[in-house]
This record gives sequence, structure tokens and C-alpha cells, in this order.
Amino acid sequence: MPVPNIFGAATTAIPLTQLDANFNTVATLGNASIGLGNTTTTVGNLTLTNVTITSGTINSAVGISGNVTIGNTTVGLGNTATSVGNLTLTNVTLSSGTSNMTLGNTAVTIGSATTSVGNLALTNVTITTIQEPSNVTATAATGTINMELLNTSILYLTSNATGNFTVNFRGTSTTSLNNVMSNNTSVACTVLATQGSTAYYNSVVQVDGNTVTPKWQGGTAPTSGNASSIDSYTYVIIKTGSAAFTVLAAQTKFA
Repeated sequence: MPVPNIFGAATTAIPLTQLDANFNTVATLGNASIGLGNTTTTVGNLTLTNVTITSGTINSAVGISGNVTIGNTTVGLGNTATSVGNLTLTNVTLSSGTSNMTLGNTAVTIGSATTSVGNLALTNVTITTIQEPSNVTATAATGTINMELLNTSILYLTSNATGNFTVNFRGTSTTSLNNVMSNNTSVACTVLATQGSTAYYNSVVQVDGNTVTPKWQGGTAPTSGNASSIDSYTYVIIKTGSAAFTVLAAQTKFA
């Protein structure tokens, strides 16, 4: 049967019904055979290279599976992971979400601010401005004065001393200085004792309630205070071992 169309002169589409059966060549894609003019919706065993998929979904039922490892976490295709560790990100912008980090003994939420961090060691740090907490109290120096070094580094007693006094260094009322300090570390602090016409002095030094004999500046411990002045006592406390401390002390008159 002759073909009723001449391809060279054709100006419109040629109906398949007018073509010889020899034109109905079957094309094979993967494991599917497709006749000319036919449609198939399923093709298997087909490898695609450099393919861009603009829309559609992947159904896990067709047997597509696999894992991807991100940092220290393995995630299966189609699954979700909420925690990934040991992952280095470069030039990343986080648009949302929250996370925490720990600085010393303080947990800080990313994007939030904290004004207090303890037990943090800094190396090769330049500090341009520093403020130390001072406890100024209308109290007279006498008896035992507890210097709580987790709360203050300067204690200013503004009322006139009424007796010789003991200075006891501790972390807080519930925390010992021994537990606060590591071996081979030191802290410095000051006690300011206001004196009236009759002066008194720091006669005993303790750490966590245990008496320590300080090494006084000049080699001699004070035996009196300075009348009508402020006596400044400065201390450097060095932890040399468990519950073992060396204390360097000095008394200076300010008037």
C-alpha cells in the first residue's frame, strides 16, 4: 500500500493512520517498550545523567533508598534528623532556630545576652575596661568578717571599727573557697576598715574557717590600726594544694 503523503512536500502533521505499519517502530526506555504515538507512565531500570527535575515526588515504595552522612549523623533518604554534631559550616547564615552554648558555668542561648559567666579561663586576652564588684556596707569591723569572694573582691566597712577582727575568706556561705579555686591559682581582694579615734586591726586571717598565718609586707604583722583613717588590707590568696593556701597581706593607711 503506497503512503498517501510525500514527506518532502508535507506542510502539516501526517496522521499516524496514514503511515505504513513499518513506521510504528518500538522504542525501548529502560525496561519499557513504547510504540510510536503511545504513552507510558512507568519506566524502570533507567539511568539518567545530568538531569534536572523541575517537579514531582519520589515515592519510597518504588524502592529508592540510601543514606547520607552529615557530620557524625547518618540520615536515611526521606527521614529527618534534628541533631548533627562534628559539622563545620563555612559562610553560613542562620535565619531561624535556637541553640545553646556553655561558657564556663553558664549556658547561653544563641542570640541572647548574659552578663555573668563563672569558671571561665581566658588565654592571651586584652581587657580594655574592667569593673570589680564592691560591697559597701555601714558595718563596723569587729569579730569575724566573712569575705565571700564569689560575690565581691572589695569589702568597704564604713562604720568605725569597734574591735580587733578576723577576716575569713570563703566562696559563699554555702561554698568553700577550696572548692572554688583550682590548685596553682590565686585571687586578690581588699578589706577597707574605717577607724575612729580608737583604732583596731586585723589580728587573724582564715580560709574556710581555718587559720592561716599570712606573710605580711615588710615581714611584720600589724599590731594596731591607724586612728581616724581608713585602713586598707590587701590580700593575695594562693592555693598550693587541697585546702592549702599561702596568703600575702599588707596594711596601708589612707587619711
